[in-house]
Amino acid sequence: MEPARENLKRAVLWEPSAEGEKVQCKLCNWRCLIEEGGLGRCCVRKNLDGVLCSLNYDKVCSANPDPIEKKPLFHFQPGSRSFSVAAMGCNFRCEFCQNWQISQAAVESGRIDGEPIAPEHIVEAAVRGGCKSIAYTYSEPTVFMELCDACGRLAKKRGLTNVFVSNGFMTTEAIDLAREWLDGINVDLKAFTEDYYRGLCKARLQPVLDTISYIASETSIWLEITTLLVPGQNDSEQQLRQLADFIVTNAGADVPWHISRFHPQYKYLDSLATPLSSLERAFDIGKSAGLHYVYLGNVPGTKSESTFCYKCGRMLIERIGYTITGNSVSDSKCPDCGTQIAGYEL
Repeated sequence: MEPARENLKRAVLWEPSAEGEKVQCKLCNWRCLIEEGGLGRCCVRKNLDGVLCSLNYDKVCSANPDPIEKKPLFHFQPGSRSFSVAAMGCNFRCEFCQNWQISQAAVESGRIDGEPIAPEHIVEAAVRGGCKSIAYTYSEPTVFMELCDACGRLAKKRGLTNVFVSNGFMTTEAIDLAREWLDGINVDLKAFTEDYYRGLCKARLQPVLDTISYIASETSIWLEITTLLVPGQNDSEQQLRQLADFIVTNAGADVPWHISRFHPQYKYLDSLATPLSSLERAFDIGKSAGLHYVYLGNVPGTKSESTFCYKCGRMLIERIGYTITGNSVSDSKCPDCGTQIAGYEL
């Protein structure tokens, strides 16, 4: 049975609509116009008597420490641990979702599982666990922004940083709300065609490009980008060159690009895993476009997990999987040639 409105969290970033009892959500770029008693596209925000409420605010479905490298964030407090939290819901419908049990349950069955954990307790658990940050991840953090906002503000007071792992579909209003406490973000730039976004994610590309450009040009939030390479879908040379060129031009050469290996998941099962040759070709395209830091993900043991100085080629941070086995960065610089290495608390 759904809780009464007085027991639910009032949502952030919405306004009453001129169209009767409808409300306009301004959290993500669907900008849902929600009728009385209706849900937003994320299925976790509901119009109750003309007030938009969060249904997942006190339903934390995952809370545990992770290496920050797992996000992946390679240039943000490397070697540290991040306390990862999630609530159910998502505004995308990716057929290959790796965390579909969390992200799509509310969409498919209306189920919103989780434990009522107060923001104060989440922050305290992060501190006790020796974490340097809190990561809002596993599902799209935008759809549990109320919890992120409460935790993020408390975390800053305790000396912790905050990071998002996001599909990048949030509005500029949402970015402006979060920039007060958000220190880093990894945005999934899933492909570089509208057809891919519409067909496999039931979403749109342009708002994601706008988000990346806005974060890079208008905020101080540290940005990294991830692309899951799906065979035959987003791995053509032309598309990858366009994507890499976009990052260089609109986000900057210092923004790390993580190219991850696809494994069949959820509804997208009739495909092989990404060939290593495709990943290596994408890596070369990223470097030739001028990106300083390109990484391969889900392929433990390759040199492309490690950070190299883009000027002299010295290995600076050696990684095997999510573990750092060596770090020679000194004062954010290469010890051999003195080149500044981009990042947050390197």
